[in-house]
Amino acid sequence: MKGFCPSRHRRRSVWKFTVTTTNAVLMDKLANSKICADEECSYALSMAVALDDFTAPDCRFINIRKDQMIYVYSKLTPEEGTGVFWSGSVYSERYVDQMGILGYFPSNLVKETTKFKKDTDTVAIPTADVDFYCF
Repeated sequence: MKGFCPSRHRRRSVWKFTVTTTNAVLMDKLANSKICADEECSYALSMAVALDDFTAPDCRFINIRKDQMIYVYSKLTPEEGTGVFWSGSVYSERYVDQMGILGYFPSNLVKETTKFKKDTDTVAIPTADVDFYCF
């Protein structure tokens, strides 16, 4: 077929995603604001090492193992009566399957080893007002 351009004749697909909440559990918000290196929290604030093991209680958290390295991307601003959590991604040759998974962990179980940003160069931003579901 002369002059046929498949990209022009392709049908456009419309994707619809539906979240069913029959097996989902609505999770409480951990904090109203967080400290990040940038507005999108896409750059690491620091590197930390785990002082002890931590098993994630739900899908918002990550499992960490003693001596595992963690990239810290945000630090939740604590509210009265709540724990202090940071979010990050684990790094370790031994736990390669966990690399790239982001989640929260208690800040008292890690020790910052390298800071990439000074505290004065960080950005305080509100956390999303979106319901969070664990499946």
